[in-house]
Amino acid sequence: MNEELDKLVSLMRNARHVVVFTGAGISTESGIPDFRGPGGVWEKFDPNEFHIDRFLASAASRRMYWLRSEAMYAQMTQARPNAGHKAIADMERLGILSAVITQNVDGLHQDAGVSPGRVVELHGTARHVACLSCGRRMTREEFQPLLSPEGDAPPCTCGGLMKPATISFGQMLPPEALERAGAATADCDLFLVIGSSLVVYPAAGFPLLAVERGAPLAIINHQETPQDAVATVVLRGSSGQVLPTVVGALAPGVQAAPFSRPT
Repeated sequence: MNEELDKLVSLMRNARHVVVFTGAGISTESGIPDFRGPGGVWEKFDPNEFHIDRFLASAASRRMYWLRSEAMYAQMTQARPNAGHKAIADMERLGILSAVITQNVDGLHQDAGVSPGRVVELHGTARHVACLSCGRRMTREEFQPLLSPEGDAPPCTCGGLMKPATISFGQMLPPEALERAGAATADCDLFLVIGSSLVVYPAAGFPLLAVERGAPLAIINHQETPQDAVATVVLRGSSGQVLPTVVGALAPGVQAAPFSRPT
C-alpha cells in the first residue's frame, strides 16, 4: 500500500460513523457517462433544455424533455453496480457506514446492497416520476409504457404535470434530503468523498461542514478538487480499485453480497 492508502485504512479503522459522498465518478465505472466530462450528456444536449422553466413552458418543450430523458434512462437501466458501490455496501455490513449522500440519480447504491434508508439522493432519482402539483409518484418502469413515441406524457390523476423525479436546473433540492445530509454530516467521524468534482453547491458544502465540525476528510477522485487542500487524505484513482483494497484491509476476506437487481 502507498502512504495515502495506509492513512485512509487507519482513518476508517478508527471510524464508527462514516459518511460517504458520491458523485458521477463512481457511476462512470458502471458505464454511465459523467454529465460534464468528455462524451458526457452536456456535449450532446444543451443543459438549458433541462431547466424547469423550459419543462413548464409548453407541451412541445416537454416532449423534447421526455425524449432526451428517455435516452438517458435507457442507458441507466443497463448499468450495474461496480466494485466501488459494492465496497460501500460492505462498509455498512461492517457497521461503520452512517449514510451515503449521493449526487447521482441512478439508484446503484441501493442495487449494490446499501439500505435505502441510508441513501440520501440530493438530486432525486431517475427511477421514479412525480407530479409537480400533488407529489404523486410512480416508478419510471410503470410510467414508461404510458409515454407516446413522440414524447407526450399523460397527466397525473389530479391533472398536474408528471416529470422525472430528478432535480432539474432551477429546481430546489429536496429540503428533507438536505436536512438528512446535514444531520449525518454533523455527526460523522469521517467524511469520504468519491468521484465528485466538488464544484456543485449546495452539495459540495457538506465536506466543508464535516471539516468544520472536526471530522477528517478523505477524497478519492481522478482529478484535483477545490477541497484537496483541506483534506486529510487525497487519493487519485477509481473507487473500484481503491475501496475494495481499503475494505479488505479492514476485514480480510470480506466478500460483497451477491448482486441481484430488485424487481
